[in-house]
Amino acid sequence: VQLQASGGGVVEAGGSLRLSCLASMSGRPFSSYVMGWFRQAPAKEREFVAAINDSGVRKIYSDAVKGRFTIFRDNAGRTLSLQMNALKPEDTALYYCAIGRTQATSIQSMSGNPEAVGSWGQGTLVTVSS
Repeated sequence: VQLQASGGGVVEAGGSLRLSCLASMSGRPFSSYVMGWFRQAPAKEREFVAAINDSGVRKIYSDAVKGRFTIFRDNAGRTLSLQMNALKPEDTALYYCAIGRTQATSIQSMSGNPEAVGSWGQGTLVTVSS
């Protein structure tokens, strides 16, 4: 599985950005896997941002982004997205998309255990200026 993230950029505080992640599944069914977004700020550890179940019905978010970010997916287009609104300088980070390790991986395990991630995208940089 290969994940290609895009959409990062520089935005002023209060602005919006949408990140996208296109999956190349090598014959595996994209619609059967949990997907998620993580981020890593300078000099900090990678942290969970949001996850979405295979059908796109169930979603979970970190407290830091709840109410401002929305995760969604297009299974036909094998695309994961993250709509980010009301951006803050503390949202500045390299954002990574991720896919569950197996079809049985849950969104809960994705949020709490890096071992639940099967593959990572290359990261896309988001910079929020104050």
